[in-house]
Amino acid sequence: MNIQIKSENLTLTPEIKAYAKEKVNALEKYLSDTQVIDCKVKLALVTNHHQKGDICECKLVLSLPKETLVVMKAEKDIFKAIDKVKDHMARSIEKYKEMR
Repeated sequence: MNIQIKSENLTLTPEIKAYAKEKVNALEKYLSDTQVIDCKVKLALVTNHHQKGDICECKLVLSLPKETLVVMKAEKDIFKAIDKVKDHMARSIEKYKEMR
């Protein structure tokens, strides 16, 4: 799977990039024979209008045949946000496969 990772207002360290790739690649077991057309990960640091510090946001977009799955989560820690997106996307993939 070809994964495109982009960051916004966040320094994309090799550690964060490797972690995101590892978690997205773990979704392949849920996809099995489903073809992935495009996979994009956006990691962002959102600081505006938040009174309790920085908020990290992770957005995962999977383009599959006949449908595009999008999941976005926000957390104080970027690693937690990546984990939550992975878990939610796994459920979304299961629902997609049931509807086929």
